[in-house]
Amino acid sequence: MRRRDMPQTRFDVYIEQDRYPIAVEHADLERGREMFVGMDRDMDHGRRMGPEFAHHPDPRQRVQIVAERLMLAIEGQNTAMKTAMAAYIVWRVPNIKALHIDTSGDPSLTEIVV
Repeated sequence: MRRRDMPQTRFDVYIEQDRYPIAVEHADLERGREMFVGMDRDMDHGRRMGPEFAHHPDPRQRVQIVAERLMLAIEGQNTAMKTAMAAYIVWRVPNIKALHIDTSGDPSLTEIVV
């Protein structure tokens, strides 16, 4: 199967006024499953969410945390990291339509649109 014919999930990422269309190949979800489980295990220990600390981040908070990493990958033009973080987000929210990433340093303000 040619790469462009592979099933994929598309969503838009908004960073301030800029829009970045994202396409995640479903094969990337399978290839990344072990990494995603490891990311979740790491987040099980908690993460700072702006001024608060989430001791046990729920699935929404996990996506908000990873969205910040996705933003850094997009801004740094790190294709491998962008693919991995976008795939994690689709793994967690398969019906995602858009992600409005907060740039103030508070991941809890990132909006997930389904």
